[in-house]
Amino acid sequence: MKKLFILFTLVLLTLGTLTACSSDEPEVVEEEKGYEIGLVTDIGTIDDKSFNQGAWEGVVAYAEANGLTYQYYQPAAASTADYIEAITLAIDGGAKVVVTPGFMFAGAIYEAQTMYPEVNFILLDADPHTDDYSAFKIESNVYSIYYAEEQSGFLAGYAAVKDGMTNLGFMGGMAVPAVVRFGHGFVQGAEMAAVELGVDVTIKYEYLNSFAPDNNHQVKASGWYSEGVEVIFVAAGGAGLSVMAAAEEAGKKVIGVDVDQSNLSESVITSAMKGLTSSVEMALTDLYAGNFKGGVIDTLDVTVGGVGLPADFSRFSTFTQADYDAIFAKLVSGEVVVVKDAASVNDLAVTKTTVTLIGAE
Repeated sequence: MKKLFILFTLVLLTLGTLTACSSDEPEVVEEEKGYEIGLVTDIGTIDDKSFNQGAWEGVVAYAEANGLTYQYYQPAAASTADYIEAITLAIDGGAKVVVTPGFMFAGAIYEAQTMYPEVNFILLDADPHTDDYSAFKIESNVYSIYYAEEQSGFLAGYAAVKDGMTNLGFMGGMAVPAVVRFGHGFVQGAEMAAVELGVDVTIKYEYLNSFAPDNNHQVKASGWYSEGVEVIFVAAGGAGLSVMAAAEEAGKKVIGVDVDQSNLSESVITSAMKGLTSSVEMALTDLYAGNFKGGVIDTLDVTVGGVGLPADFSRFSTFTQADYDAIFAKLVSGEVVVVKDAASVNDLAVTKTTVTLIGAE
């Protein structure tokens, strides 16, 4: 039987009638009040050190700064029906706004926006549409946020090659739009640096069909490293932990994703980030200020600080802050434009980069 796993559910039932003992203790929420801000996790867990966690930290930051209650809900499975069930549970639990991180929520929000017109939704990496893509519609209670992952991936690929690496790897979780954009950008960034340096670059390119840690991912990454791959950009959520383990054993390098993952492993030289935490926090700020961007679809790119690399360049050998600032400025000005809608990585125009696509995209 499907169950939704809810953090602190039993605690809520037990403590619903209690009050805080002193001003130093956290306020206990009365059961009938519930949790005002809800987040429903995508594939993976709330502590995935990636997409879910980045969005959740935005919820926590805003709620705690403003004295609001908050909770997350984990669906039983990755399906529209299960997502709607989790959304309903959040709303029944008192949520006035629900954050849904991930393109797989598109179908669920398409239905939920009319099921719950009094509730506001913040949808990341998607805009509402039917599961079969036959109909698209965004209501005034939904704000959709996209990120220019192709720019973030571009910066990561550019930095790696500028730092002297020419044998690269890309492992994506699944060939979903955001991950594809990360990968295509990575190839284009590597290509630009290769042209500037007059070197040839090779990139192994594969989708793992998973966003979770798995020994098979570690074995695969170990194989790539033993074949000469110097660094793997792994855009695969928690699966990145398996690649990091392989990198540590081989003395090789990793590029993280979504958030700064340098604290997870010494092998992580940089991360292709998107402003998950800041964008969720800003969307909540606008909502509670009466300026909710309902019915709006935004794409956050380099011009608004929506994507980029971390400010710490100490794990690079030669690539510097100045190098980063220079290429970042070219993206902001439009001097450099990254293609984001190629049908396949093999359709990208490259002359100094050889991409070996393993499997389908």
